[in-house]
Amino acid sequence: MYIAKEENNSHSKTGWERKNRVHFDSIVTTYDKIRWDYPDETFSDIFEYCGSNTTKRAVEIGAGTGKATKPFLDAGYEVTAVELGANMSAFLKDKYKQYKDFSVITSSFEDASLEDKSYDLIYSASAFHWVDASIGCPKAMSLLRDNGVFALFRNNASQPKDELYNEVQLAYNKHYYSHYTNSKRPIDLSEMTVDDFLQPLEVQRGFRFDNLEQYGFRDVVMKLYKTSRTYTAEEYIQLLDTYSDNRALPDDSRENLYREIKNAIIKHGGHQKLNFIFQLYMGRK
Repeated sequence: MYIAKEENNSHSKTGWERKNRVHFDSIVTTYDKIRWDYPDETFSDIFEYCGSNTTKRAVEIGAGTGKATKPFLDAGYEVTAVELGANMSAFLKDKYKQYKDFSVITSSFEDASLEDKSYDLIYSASAFHWVDASIGCPKAMSLLRDNGVFALFRNNASQPKDELYNEVQLAYNKHYYSHYTNSKRPIDLSEMTVDDFLQPLEVQRGFRFDNLEQYGFRDVVMKLYKTSRTYTAEEYIQLLDTYSDNRALPDDSRENLYREIKNAIIKHGGHQKLNFIFQLYMGRK
């Protein structure tokens, strides 16, 4: 699997341009069903880093369908979810309607009306790359109380390198790179080692800013977690359709890409394994 870095060159499309951040609002149910869950250790490490606060007020940036919301609610946090998509916002409200300390603001984080110096935790799960960090990071700093925590986490998924991998790449060469013709291809995550994900460049690639220190955060840490999951052919295609770059393809290219990948998976036994490395990046005000 590939992850593209957003390009400033208008002639170098990636599918991850900020205008595409509402692509998922039309596939809410599928998104909630097929997207990955985060390792329990991720949340345990966030709670440990936060320490014991007398108050527990949190903002979730780009909450989506709430894949990372429940652990904070169950830990006693009052969570304000900020979500741009109207359909996802409605889904969120219904999904967590039993929690009295949960609310949703339908807005981008950049435009959301939130009170300064009022939150103990601001977090985002696989969503902060959609935020303009030059606005979002200073805003997070302003919203946090002293010693408040800014926690960003995301996933990286790669396929084992085998015959199926090679056939999937052939499908991408025909139907993906015929549309995305930028000179530098996205990073092939299967080529990366665990240590690679700890490098400074990975903050820029994954979160689209250089580092938390530049915005005044301290005690900055990065932690990694490894998991894997096996998908059926149909499930894997559903997962691919939750990626912005795939959804931004022309209809015929996307349909041909999915068809050839699905046929390759069926040919090789009907299942696709993905190896995940999750990154947790945290700093304190």
